[in-house]
Amino acid sequence: MLNLHIATIAIMAANVLVSLRGFNNMAFFDRYKFSISAIQAGQRERMVTSGFLHVDISHLFLNMFTLYFFAPVVIGWFGSIKFLIIYFVSLIAGSLLALFFHKNEPFYSAVGASGAVMGVLYAAILLNPDMQLGIMFIPIPLPAYVLGIAYLLYSIWGMKSRMGNIGHTAHFGGAIGGYATTLLFKPELFVTDTLIVVLLAIPIIILFVLDKMGKI
Repeated sequence: MLNLHIATIAIMAANVLVSLRGFNNMAFFDRYKFSISAIQAGQRERMVTSGFLHVDISHLFLNMFTLYFFAPVVIGWFGSIKFLIIYFVSLIAGSLLALFFHKNEPFYSAVGASGAVMGVLYAAILLNPDMQLGIMFIPIPLPAYVLGIAYLLYSIWGMKSRMGNIGHTAHFGGAIGGYATTLLFKPELFVTDTLIVVLLAIPIIILFVLDKMGKI
């Protein structure tokens, strides 16, 4: 068991409490979920509150399970305040990217902490690029940065194909938020881990090039 910091426990508790309220109160869920039309009408708080709602227990568990493993890496490097800044910057960055890409889709909606969690994950990869991660169906662990890059490329494909009921845009925006904030807090990574910084930037560059070309 990892030794959880109070900041991680507080984030997890907020997600659990808000999500449970949403599970049992559809009016509450609808009022605070990410909704393009509602945000454009002025309810900008949804860009934050939606990050604490989840569709169901499995959705909540997956996000909190991921946070459980990667939050300690970020807190170990930066402490709790900077961890919380990364978490909320990533959450908002995910919402902003979703708003940007779906601004002409008034019925688009989403919920979940995935954007914030992806930001924490991307921060952890930048801070500890030698981490090895294992995933199902692959018998050997892979470098964390390889899986991070692969996931963002998959997210681009998901955004392009509109595949499944997954907020690919928020995931990607969260990763951008975590990446940028980590480099802001620790700019020496540009020198000490130049290759990793460049490699992790490749999917981000690809996304905006494709958008400029009208391919997404």
